[in-house]
Amino acid sequence: MRTLLNIIWFVFGGLWLWLMYIAVGILMCILIVTIPWGIASFRIASYVIWPFGRTVISRPDKGVGSTLGNIIWIVVAGIPIVIGHLSTALAQAVTIVGIPLAIANLKIIPISFAPLGKAIVPTNSLRPGTEHLYDFTI
Repeated sequence: MRTLLNIIWFVFGGLWLWLMYIAVGILMCILIVTIPWGIASFRIASYVIWPFGRTVISRPDKGVGSTLGNIIWIVVAGIPIVIGHLSTALAQAVTIVGIPLAIANLKIIPISFAPLGKAIVPTNSLRPGTEHLYDFTI
């Protein structure tokens, strides 16, 4: 079922969202100072191209640096990206088939708004109390 949802997601919004994150990532890397945000954008791009079967967990151990980085991200790219997700979710919600995609799109907004201090993990490997064991952080 996840594969089917991911294929439908890719066709009806995932590709465009992926392209948006890749463009933001390239722009951030060109500006040199914002390379950490560019890397975060590329990691989110890998999530939005195939989101079903993975989830985002918070990494509170990442500290103040990720909070300050998120503030800069919100100002530079967060708000336009969230608007992109909202408009895509609205377009997807028009059809019955698109409603689960719109819900998934809305679930991606928190990581799009504040990507630093988060980790993307497979849902089947997530067990209670083990969230701190993951090192794949954004």
